[in-house]
Amino acid sequence: MKLWLVRHAQPVIAPGVCYGATDVAAEPQATLQAAQALAQTLPNGVAVVSSPLQRCERLAHCLRGLRPDLAYKTDARLVEMDFGCWEGQRWDAIPQADYDRWMAAFGAHRFGGRESVHEFMRRVASAWDETRHVGLDAVWITHAGVIRAASLLAQGVCEVEQAAQWPREAPAFGGWSELQA
Repeated sequence: MKLWLVRHAQPVIAPGVCYGATDVAAEPQATLQAAQALAQTLPNGVAVVSSPLQRCERLAHCLRGLRPDLAYKTDARLVEMDFGCWEGQRWDAIPQADYDRWMAAFGAHRFGGRESVHEFMRRVASAWDETRHVGLDAVWITHAGVIRAASLLAQGVCEVEQAAQWPREAPAFGGWSELQA
């Protein structure tokens, strides 16, 4: 089966701000452009599963308007990683000691106090396993972190211990990648 991993359009938030699980909107015109490009790519009847955060749901809604043949639902497991107390803060304002603690125990540390990479990976793996079990082509409209986690899962990597293991690449805002699941 094929899985399209679609990243939401550019969020409407100041550059350099940590917004992970924060529910911020995406730029409306960029969202529509992403939906139009995706609508031309997807096969008939493919299932679309979206993060419930508005920057993803709006893209799914636009896509649905262009492609009413697509099945649609939301899934909270596709929300971006939750950075707790660092949500809404500038990345460069986060104390270096907090980064150092995270890098020292990348997989287990709850950066911002909310969710560890291990917990995040388990959450995404649950959605990944369900999608694979269904066995039909699917689309996830989601976030860069979820896409990176899914790319690891596709390689059989279920747990990340060190930051160097975390993929750096992700589709641009409004772009997507494809995986064979």
